[in-house]
Amino acid sequence: MELISTRNDSLTATLSEALRRGIAPDGGLYVPRTFPSLSVGDFSTSDALPVAAETFLAPFFADDPLASALGSIVHEAFNFPVPLVRLGTAEDVSLLELFHGPTAAFKDFGARFLASCMARLHRQSARTLTILVATSGDTGGAVAAAFHNRPGIEVVVLYPKGLVSPRQEMQLTCWGGNVKSCSVEGTFDDCQRLVKEAFADPTVAAHRELSSANSINIGRLLPQACYYVQSSLANYRRTGELANYIVPSGNLGNVLSLVWAKRVGLPIGEIVMAFNDNRTVTDYLSTGHWQPRPSQATLASAMDVGNPSNMERLRHLHPEWQALIRQVSGRSVSDAQIKARIQSADRLLAQTLCPHTACAAEVYERLSQAQRAKPWIWVATAHPAKFPETVEPLLGRPLAVPPALARLLSLPRQVTEMPATLDALKAVLA
Repeated sequence: MELISTRNDSLTATLSEALRRGIAPDGGLYVPRTFPSLSVGDFSTSDALPVAAETFLAPFFADDPLASALGSIVHEAFNFPVPLVRLGTAEDVSLLELFHGPTAAFKDFGARFLASCMARLHRQSARTLTILVATSGDTGGAVAAAFHNRPGIEVVVLYPKGLVSPRQEMQLTCWGGNVKSCSVEGTFDDCQRLVKEAFADPTVAAHRELSSANSINIGRLLPQACYYVQSSLANYRRTGELANYIVPSGNLGNVLSLVWAKRVGLPIGEIVMAFNDNRTVTDYLSTGHWQPRPSQATLASAMDVGNPSNMERLRHLHPEWQALIRQVSGRSVSDAQIKARIQSADRLLAQTLCPHTACAAEVYERLSQAQRAKPWIWVATAHPAKFPETVEPLLGRPLAVPPALARLLSLPRQVTEMPATLDALKAVLA
């Protein structure tokens, strides 16, 4: 498959090249020049995620050096359950639980897949590969876990000081070895800016081989589409109807993966994004005026993004605002509404939600009766035990911690504090 830059379609790359580079030479993001076309009949009746993933990803890997390893990659990366849980309501609502991986968040899918690909691509290189990643909470921990102790690869994680949950910070800083964790004096947008500046700086590129594990890397997006493939097929086989999704959204990588799955031909209907009080995207969908702004801290901290990178991909796919709003919609949720929804989901549905998933639940309640007559899937992006300081006081009880998460929380912290400047990042890289 041929990939192009969102900013210049004459800048092309194979999938492997795009995985290694992370970002196009002109600062654009890689996207397919054309999307493959698949139908329900192209997929096995197996419910196993690796089986559906291999069918979906095969056209993207066609003629690529990694094509022969695709089966091994998906089985290695997707080795944990992805339950689609029906909620006990009169309406057809399910919860897609994406938090059963090693760091209890949906980022495990993309991080483990990318690490499996990169390890194979880098085997013949004599240079150390540096994975540079900005995180608003969950990405950094998942990337660190996926790449930890892989030979010839180091990871540098940038996160905003004081703007991730305490447990998220423990996951970001517990690794050591080939993982450097940096607490940046700024916001997530500052961290993301530093990553882009490092890629664009010729002195950095001259001394080290860089790649990214943020959702700016297409190797994060393609595997995330796979759980939408699997869940939409399961819904279609059960109901004969399209699956409609509500996706907690920040940097837009997760929802973009869903948009791509729909574009390929999966049985997917409405796509609704749930945001916190960072309203950059919801205001754009309402007005057609794109105005990035500084992010603000909320209870749904992993979604605290004021200038989401993947809007560039969404707007490349749908250059006209009217075309975009026919494909996706979005609504914002306040901290007070997050708290109330966590309590009501526990009381009425016997479901414990993280603050991000609570945004999806709140947005569902605002849908019209006609919309709610269709099958809906709330995307549960993280385990609630990652946010005990928010969830436990609301429910009045402690939350059980998954064993994999408990192990990480028991490890000592190793962190470097730095200002939000490229010179400071260069010093860390040196």
